[in-house]
Amino acid sequence: MITLTYGGTTLELPDRLIWTDEYQWSPVVSELRWGTTGALIQHVGARQAGRPITLDGRASQAWISRAMCDQLNAWAALPGAEFELVVRGVARAVRFFSGQGAPFEAETIWPLLFDGEHTPELRYRPFFRFIEV
Repeated sequence: MITLTYGGTTLELPDRLIWTDEYQWSPVVSELRWGTTGALIQHVGARQAGRPITLDGRASQAWISRAMCDQLNAWAALPGAEFELVVRGVARAVRFFSGQGAPFEAETIWPLLFDGEHTPELRYRPFFRFIEV
């Protein structure tokens, strides 16, 4: 189960969300330089935060309601707000991340023509960008 919690409110997100960048980040960071004698100097350390977490429900057909989209969109607009994201059974402190585009996106499952068709029950495919803090 994937959940997102803020201020005592927990939203259950679809299990079909795909963590697209799960193995594209390393907690180890290193820097190489050459000293004045020509010797190689390597600095190695562990990152303390900053892991991107991208959850994509577009290709996997993960669906959420328009009402949930409204809630998530409001949360994504809170500057500096910290959330608890549980994914793969691990709780992580995250923020919505807008460094590579909108932090939350959603597209309807089918095209709608009229404004009256947009009801709270309407289904959307979500896309999330988080960063671990």
